Amino acid sequence: MSNNNNAKIYLTTAGVIIAGVLLIIGAFIAIPYYNVWQQEMSGRAEFAKAEQNRKIKIEEAKANLEAEKLNAQAEIERAKGAAEAIRIENGSLTPTYIQYLWVRQQSDLNNKTVIYVPTENNLPILEASRLDRQAD
Repeated sequence: MSNNNNAKIYLTTAGVIIAGVLLIIGAFIAIPYYNVWQQEMSGRAEFAKAEQNRKIKIEEAKANLEAEKLNAQAEIERAKGAAEAIRIENGSLTPTYIQYLWVRQQSDLNNKTVIYVPTENNLPILEASRLDRQAD
């Protein structure tokens, strides 16, 4: 019986060694194919990402174009309004009307804390006393 058990052990050991060798040979054959497949998948992913980025840039450019068109239309409407106002004023721009337009323009600015109104010589009234107080 001992011979029979030894033969089984040798056959099992030989089978395990042969299976291990076949596994290693299979790995040497499969790994290059896997690397090629992995690179192909990586390339497809990069291509899809580049395509998506291109589409995003195109959509952003379309949105910018639309915004510029709308800004141009708004500017045209503003010019029409100004032309109509000048026509109503009989084609003459009075200094008072120019000052009114200037003050209205200043109210559109973000910093509304100080507004300088031009005098008859178109020089702003300086707040020297206020600047002196800030220095103290």
